[in-house]
Amino acid sequence: MEPIFQQDFQVQELCVDRYGRLKPSTLLYFAQEIAGRHCDELADTLKSHRLFWAVTRHRVQINRLPELGETVHIETWPLPTTRVAYPRSMVIYDQAGNECSRSISLWVLMDRDTRNMILPGKSGIVVSGTLRGTELALPGGLIPRAMENSRRRDVCFTDLDRNGHMNNTRYMDWIDDLLPSDFHREHPVKEFTVCYHSEAREGQHLDLHWDFVEDDCLRVDARRRNDGKDELVFSSKVLFD
Repeated sequence: MEPIFQQDFQVQELCVDRYGRLKPSTLLYFAQEIAGRHCDELADTLKSHRLFWAVTRHRVQINRLPELGETVHIETWPLPTTRVAYPRSMVIYDQAGNECSRSISLWVLMDRDTRNMILPGKSGIVVSGTLRGTELALPGGLIPRAMENSRRRDVCFTDLDRNGHMNNTRYMDWIDDLLPSDFHREHPVKEFTVCYHSEAREGQHLDLHWDFVEDDCLRVDARRRNDGKDELVFSSKVLFD
């Protein structure tokens, strides 16, 4: 596997919001898609071991959201593997070579049958890492807190991917849907972190709790009831311009 993988993507209609700007969820889609293409040569090994990749954390910093019709150039590379995860960095450039965004994500291997996480040292999957000195710091966790607002939302068919759970890109769409168009028009996202704590499966009811904890800083936690207890599904922190 080559150390650094590069590819161009065109920003199409499905990639943008009503104002023609790249949706934050599309940044997660790009990260997922280009990571998958970079790891294509591992596909047969993953299939034979009945493993799949799952992301546990994303941190994204945005200088500018590309707009409809632009072509962006994306670079991605894995960092050295940790005891539990495979970190990966991604940078997006516009056609003039200006950096649009930079992100880092943590990926783990999951057993397709048991849905348990498999540690890198026991997986048989070796990914050589590269450090270029420009990577963001690994994303830390977000401490749960009390929120003023809440809304229930169900996990539906179109939220799911081929692994049978809610795709990581959909979480950011759900977060964006908490705020109206007028807010998004004036306040594009400039940074966000998403922590995925457990799988969301079809038909599950998620209670979204959110609040602006500071000016232009949105916190979101999502929980579900499981055996009479609250279970954290995902948490996020979003900074707006």
